[in-house]
Amino acid sequence: MTMTGKLLEFEGVGKSFGGLRAIDDVSFTVSENEIVGLIGPNGAGKTTLFAMASGFLKPTDGRIHFQGRRIDGFDPPRICRAGLVRTFQIVKPFGEMTVIENAMVGAFLHHPRPEEARELAAAVLKQVGLGGREEQVAKTLTLSGRKRLEVAKALATNPKLLLLDEVMAGLNTVETAEMVELIHSLRASGVSILVIEHNMKAVMNLSDKIVVIQYGKKIAEGLPAEVANDPQVISAYLGGEHVA
Repeated sequence: MTMTGKLLEFEGVGKSFGGLRAIDDVSFTVSENEIVGLIGPNGAGKTTLFAMASGFLKPTDGRIHFQGRRIDGFDPPRICRAGLVRTFQIVKPFGEMTVIENAMVGAFLHHPRPEEARELAAAVLKQVGLGGREEQVAKTLTLSGRKRLEVAKALATNPKLLLLDEVMAGLNTVETAEMVELIHSLRASGVSILVIEHNMKAVMNLSDKIVVIQYGKKIAEGLPAEVANDPQVISAYLGGEHVA
């Protein structure tokens, strides 16, 4: 833990793909025990920020620190071992494997003995609401179940910071409320959260802080109520019905 309690820091981060500037001078932090919502229109650059933080892409410029240590340029396994792990927007479990075998893949990171990995995987599955489904074949899960399994696979790596990419996309109202409850419980267990989400009601109710990205630039950052009433954000993304 740093003296400031900052866990993840983006400092003037930029990313170019040829002539396209996908991310331009973005800076913000995620502190310990915090849930931060990352929002913006499709194509704004949110997933690119996730990819850079988790090691799948290297920034063109700027720096990324995790727990006070510079990590941009590290590969994904090294970043995952350090305690920063992401989920993916399109969930792709190992379909022919059982639910617990999927979760064990993450558990093996710190627990190479199969019996220990299985014990941890079972505990994580119970935590995400998949207890009792350990032997179910993963491809037979509902969308909600597959999203929970995606979270379980990440949790099994024992993260300090979890990057969630649209874990509520495609869920109905009840399933969304359950996912919000799950994310709150993860924070209560000591995991900080950075979440990309298009469900505005859910992300505003969930997050301690909102960061808004448009065309690769940060256009707003603050408490959910402040961001929801920011004219630039309303114009760019939220729409007038969210002002109230």
